[in-house]
Amino acid sequence: MTRAVIIAIACLLGLASIASAQQSLPPAPLAYEQLQDPAQEAAAQDLMQTLRCLKCQSQSIADSDAPMAGDMRHQVRSRIAAGEEPEAIRAWLVERYGDYVSYAPTVSETTWPLFAIPLMLLVIALFVLRGRFRREAK
Repeated sequence: MTRAVIIAIACLLGLASIASAQQSLPPAPLAYEQLQDPAQEAAAQDLMQTLRCLKCQSQSIADSDAPMAGDMRHQVRSRIAAGEEPEAIRAWLVERYGDYVSYAPTVSETTWPLFAIPLMLLVIALFVLRGRFRREAK
């Protein structure tokens, strides 16, 4: 074997070991444990239902078994246990991961098209329908 092939194999084995180490990490402490206070756990569950798993993308972090969702659940529960408000936690997660993490986006400079485009399409549809009904009435 040539020296380049041996180096390439060594690099691939190194990358494989790093990837397997990522998967073998234990879950975050509060990823699968509920908070002792039922009111705090209810607040955490309500918030977790409105946050999207960035890996699964079709599940909330409350429903996902992805390691990243577990880490996010741990963050939510630990911050609620520390007395932080759910909206402050949501704002922190949106700041950290972007608007996509929230199932309930707010109007901002990056999300305003999500709210404006449907309204514009509705107005255009109303003008088209109005024109058709006027033509049919004549």
